[in-house]
Amino acid sequence: MKVGITGASGKLGQWVITKLKERMAPEDIVALVRTPEKMEGEGIEARTFDYNEPDQLAKALTGIDKLLLISGNEIGKRFEQHAAVIKAAQEAGVKHLVYTSLLRADASTLVLAPEHLETEKAIKDSGIEYTILRNGWYNENYTEAVKDTISQGTLYGSSGDGKISSAAREDFAEAAAIVLSEDSHKNKTYELSGDQSYTMTDYASEISKLVKTDIPYVNLPEAEFANALEQAGLPTPVAAFFAGTHTATLNGDLYDNDNQLSKLIGRPTTSISESLAKELS
Repeated sequence: MKVGITGASGKLGQWVITKLKERMAPEDIVALVRTPEKMEGEGIEARTFDYNEPDQLAKALTGIDKLLLISGNEIGKRFEQHAAVIKAAQEAGVKHLVYTSLLRADASTLVLAPEHLETEKAIKDSGIEYTILRNGWYNENYTEAVKDTISQGTLYGSSGDGKISSAAREDFAEAAAIVLSEDSHKNKTYELSGDQSYTMTDYASEISKLVKTDIPYVNLPEAEFANALEQAGLPTPVAAFFAGTHTATLNGDLYDNDNQLSKLIGRPTTSISESLAKELS
């Protein structure tokens, strides 16, 4: 059985490859990436795979039995790209398609949700056996910027007391590797989130403990927060997107307490405190 991973050189994809190697022979893993040279040293086959070159996709999927479609990162273009991959998977005879979607995509107010929902529908309509992994927020969405927060001395946001049930990328990658290497997950949808939930105030407190300095959380209206992000150098659409995710947090879109992720991987998920400590070590 050959397993293909799209976006295998990305942050999540690299973790999936690592976790798959613990469960499968390297010769059965295929990295599907824009630049195969990036996968040198991984000891696995790498094939050129570009979402924006739809005519080339089916050929790259030849011999792939299971395919992990890691969602693209071009908001507004993603469904078109995903649809091309799904069509190619049909043509190539892929037997099982696994997709990284969004936590409660059918109810979320996040701007990301519609393209994920469209993709889920296209996968189900394709006739290919599927597994939908509705991933919640990654701890790294916050921790990768923690050094900037510390240098500013304040954590800004617009999520109020909204709760976040995030987990580490490694946790979500392990879930994907389990689904790809087992046969008991066909035609299932998993809502995946961290075991522990926290607010931005809680997160600021965790940072403060680690650096032994008070880092307060200051809540701003969404427009004001977006403007602050813009002033910090983010392009206007990116700033608006990030501010919007904070409002979605306030709406409860990043909160979940079903613990499906820890059940799937057979261990507790990585807490935000652990990820923070790792980032600052």
